[in-house]
Amino acid sequence: MIAALAQLIPLAFASGLNIYATVAVLGLCEHFHLVDLPEQFRAFDHPAIIGIALAMYLVEFVADKIPWFDSVWDAVHTVIRPVGGALVAVNAMGHASPFATALAALLGGSIAMTTHVTKAGTRAAVNTSPEPFTNWLLSLTEDAVAISLSYFALNHPYAAAAIAIVLLVLFIMTASLIVGWARRRFARKQPGLAARSH
Repeated sequence: MIAALAQLIPLAFASGLNIYATVAVLGLCEHFHLVDLPEQFRAFDHPAIIGIALAMYLVEFVADKIPWFDSVWDAVHTVIRPVGGALVAVNAMGHASPFATALAALLGGSIAMTTHVTKAGTRAAVNTSPEPFTNWLLSLTEDAVAISLSYFALNHPYAAAAIAIVLLVLFIMTASLIVGWARRRFARKQPGLAARSH
């Protein structure tokens, strides 16, 4: 149970960044026996699930590199990533009690939502810059973190959980900075809007 919880945290975190990459890593690791996984991860070892996850990852890889369109893509995934994180978390728990399963779904969904909201907010802030390179660098970093953290969680769950918790704290701090930046930006625009209304 403790090992499953340790895997749950980094996998949910990675799902909030890129649910398709996370599912693809789980499926490929199980399918090719890259890692000796518990029985509950066999749900991802299906050619259709692996194929869809890889195809959607490629679509997201391109969509995530286009300034402003990436924000539209993030808006669409405001439900998909947290729900995906909850499903991955439930699978990580295996044959647990109904209470533990519900708790895992809530925890996984909450972690994935926190990661997703911070990612989406950071992208919206970066999109105000005219150059696209920062956007590309962020996108590639997010992909690398999602893939490596997912794989690391399967091999070293406790270390991966520690890394995910540290990253989660940093993400929460970043989210508060983004909210502050958005409020200041909106406050600067308000006087102009008021003047035009008169």
